[in-house]
Amino acid sequence: MKPTGTDPRILSLAAEVAKSPEQNVPVILLKLKEIINNTPLGSSELKKIKQDIYCYDLIQYCLLVLGQDCSRIQGGWTTVSQLTQILSHCCVDLDPGEDAEEFYKELLPSAAENFLVLGRRLQTCFINAAKGEEKDEILHFFQIVTDSLFWLLGGHVQLIQNVLQSDHFLHLLQTDNVQIGSIVMTLLQNILQINSGDLLRIEGKILHSILDEVIFKILSTPSPVIRSTSTKLLLLMAESHQEILILLRLSSCYKGLRSLLNKQETGTEFSQELTQLVGLLSPQIYQEEDQKLHQAACLIQAYWKGFQTRKRIKKLPSAVITLQRSFRSKRTKTLLKLNRQKEEDDLRLQLQLQRHRAMRLSRELQLSMLEIVHPGQLEKYNREMEEKSALIIQKHWRGYRERKKFYQQRPSLTEYKAAVTLQRAVLKFLAKCRKRKKQLAPWQRLQELTDARRLELKQQVDDYIRRHPGSQMSGVASKELHAQAQEQLQHYFMGRTLEERAQQHREALMAQISTNIEQLMKAPSLKEAEGKEPELFLSRSRPVAAKAKQAHLTTLKHIQAPWWKKLGEEPGDEIDVPKDELNIELGTLFIGGTKPP
Repeated sequence: MKPTGTDPRILSLAAEVAKSPEQNVPVILLKLKEIINNTPLGSSELKKIKQDIYCYDLIQYCLLVLGQDCSRIQGGWTTVSQLTQILSHCCVDLDPGEDAEEFYKELLPSAAENFLVLGRRLQTCFINAAKGEEKDEILHFFQIVTDSLFWLLGGHVQLIQNVLQSDHFLHLLQTDNVQIGSIVMTLLQNILQINSGDLLRIEGKILHSILDEVIFKILSTPSPVIRSTSTKLLLLMAESHQEILILLRLSSCYKGLRSLLNKQETGTEFSQELTQLVGLLSPQIYQEEDQKLHQAACLIQAYWKGFQTRKRIKKLPSAVITLQRSFRSKRTKTLLKLNRQKEEDDLRLQLQLQRHRAMRLSRELQLSMLEIVHPGQLEKYNREMEEKSALIIQKHWRGYRERKKFYQQRPSLTEYKAAVTLQRAVLKFLAKCRKRKKQLAPWQRLQELTDARRLELKQQVDDYIRRHPGSQMSGVASKELHAQAQEQLQHYFMGRTLEERAQQHREALMAQISTNIEQLMKAPSLKEAEGKEPELFLSRSRPVAAKAKQAHLTTLKHIQAPWWKKLGEEPGDEIDVPKDELNIELGTLFIGGTKPP
């Protein structure tokens, strides 16, 4: 729920952030710094402004910007460092109201973690920087980020435990750089001065890692600044917590620490703190032999644990990258497999539907053909379909058999091709060898012809010319011969066209006669014919109609003739009909399929 009486500057800024593109948001958010600086510190007006900034999600926008890549942000590290200051100032002395649980359990830990991540990025940039001015600028940004983190921890003490348990903080603490290490050690000292009780609430392994690193910096770092800060830090930890002091005195991990501290240089700036620390670590009874063993073990463990921890932390990003790469690869393969399986299922279903559709169309086509075919032709049609089906089955079977034979003969065919290739190569090689020998062979000069040999060869040439005289033809005769050949070729083509037409006409007549014969054979008798069945006896062929008319007239004359004219005739004898009567009758004959004149 948005609060009433909101500052108009916050309203306009929130509207501008909502309407602006993503790359302009960081620069717009920098205007919050001017608003906060112009408001008196600790006043109720400042608290109201912070509450308005939180309610309009501008703090969340700052967190999102800090989580992005700094190279993509306009202004780079300058903008990022200023946003960290804005975020830390806005989160301190802020009353979240109804969203207190989300603010304290999610937003604040996320902000502290983002500050530590930014510190690690700045540490990496500082190490990789080549110029001195660039290093000074990055170190300045790092100091701003650590100050912002300290300000945030000062306002919210419950975050100290989260910061101390973070791997990023441990990585910053274990740096070998003098300047970065000094800033981090100072930050840890200031944190413990605020609330050192959280140091005992962290895990024992992390506590040992912090103590190991502090002791390592006291004993092995050549920089007096880091040694002084580390000594003061270890003294603060030992004075604040009796448990840590007992751990440093009695633990086998830190045996010999007092003797190593005694060997440190005296007369330095931190000699007083070092003396106090040695006094705290000195027990009432301390044997010399145990002291030497403790010294050796402490040194070895400090070096070894520091080395192992640095090695593990250096390998951690590569291990995470490898794990992410393998997980993404496995996920991609799984998705590809699922997509491929889905495509195969879709293709299988589509093929099945196509087969069903084709089968249905084939059956519908067969039914429509059965409806069109005459009942008398049904048996013939079925027989033709069975023959076609048998031919298709035989064709597929023969194809399968031949393919099977081919696959069985493929090795021998491959061997044959290989043999042919080898033979071809060998023959080419032998031909090259023979050609090379001929080229290298000494040239043999031809024998000169004698006069008698010349006369003999000339006589042979004259005899051949006399036996085989050349044919001579004029141009006019050649043109006439060409014209005759073209005329004969044209006559042949025209005759062949007429012959083809006549052959087609004969085939059509034969098919028509065959159809008429089949219809007549299968038609019922005239006594039983009903409806349109008598039309089956009509013929479209004039010769057939004439022959039928002749047979009909013969039968009528034979029936109407007197009995005495039938004496001596046998039933199979034909009766001659005059041609005039036949022509007269044909004039009035109805021929099926033609119109009467």
